[in-house]
Amino acid sequence: QVHLVESGGGLVQAGESLRLSCAASLRTFSTYAMGWFRQAPGKEREFVAAVSNAYSTVYADSVKGRFTISRDNAKNTVYLQMNSLKPEDTAVYYCAADARFGAARRSSSSYEYWGQGTQVTVSS
Repeated sequence: QVHLVESGGGLVQAGESLRLSCAASLRTFSTYAMGWFRQAPGKEREFVAAVSNAYSTVYADSVKGRFTISRDNAKNTVYLQMNSLKPEDTAVYYCAADARFGAARRSSSSYEYWGQGTQVTVSS
């Protein structure tokens, strides 16, 4: 059974930083593409960032230059470093895993497995 467990969320002020982690119980973690998505209250889930199994990355325009996605295959973990946080970054953040394509994709339908989410709240 696959488990993705996010951690690192919390309450911060605008301009501060947070690092989210997602630990995956995947035997062949290195073959998976990993993504981060977020969902704010009353809004649809949206793409944030993704990293392929070859370490290529893609970002949403709204976070480019502020967020960095990375992966540590030895620890079966993907990270999202979030700097210069804004109130509009407030959301539940989810990590997701995809084995079928391995590529860093923006579409949530590309991902097979999802975590339960971690809350990020940015106050102004």
